[in-house]
Amino acid sequence: MFEICVEHTFAAGHALRNYHGKCENVHGHNYRVQVAIEGADVDENGLLHDFADLKKRLRHTSEYLDHQFINDLKPFDEINPSAENIAKYIYDDIQKDLKDAALSWVKVWETDTSFAVYRP
Repeated sequence: MFEICVEHTFAAGHALRNYHGKCENVHGHNYRVQVAIEGADVDENGLLHDFADLKKRLRHTSEYLDHQFINDLKPFDEINPSAENIAKYIYDDIQKDLKDAALSWVKVWETDTSFAVYRP
């Protein structure tokens, strides 16, 4: 099995609804996101998937969230902007345009020591 992974960062604010603690208040993070593609075979060039293409897709998805109050953006105006839900959102947004590959997971760090992972 082969796997490739790319990483990107963005900054954004959010507040967790129905949460009792500090995170119910408006606050921000410097998010770090990794996305991975896995597969059993590589192509004739020895590539599972083009790193540049995956990086481009991750940057495009991250731009929507970057320097925004995530609670105001769809779908987070209805669902909590938790790291878990952000990871699933990024997975869904990138996967919808991938025709020849499948994401294996998305990892979203809110801090240097705390992250959430979404695997389909």
